[in-house]
Amino acid sequence: MYIDLLTRIKNAQGAGKKSLKVPYNKADQAVLGILEKSGFVKKTEVKGRSVKKIIEIILNPERPVQGVKLISRPSLRRYSGYNDFKRVKGGRGVLVVSTSKGILSGEKARREKVGGEMLAEIW
Repeated sequence: MYIDLLTRIKNAQGAGKKSLKVPYNKADQAVLGILEKSGFVKKTEVKGRSVKKIIEIILNPERPVQGVKLISRPSLRRYSGYNDFKRVKGGRGVLVVSTSKGILSGEKARREKVGGEMLAEIW
């Protein structure tokens, strides 16, 4: 799930890796799309077929992931309306939200006026 993905990205950047491979998941692919638009990840590419699909992630050394705050967990879900989505670290970070329109960034969810489950803050 997205928790494992974010932890792997943070650890890989801490270890000085340029890329990493993770098992394919649609939710992970949506979170990676948000990270790619925000500049935390340079490029993502899905490889393989059916059961053996993986996602190859090229990390961005100019803008590393310095921190991750997991807001919702499997044991404690946190939901909020679009008015409560705040900027992360003064706009340097990104909030990841699961909405009825899919997994969106906090900014995009606020623009589209949809609330949902706050997944994580990344800066």
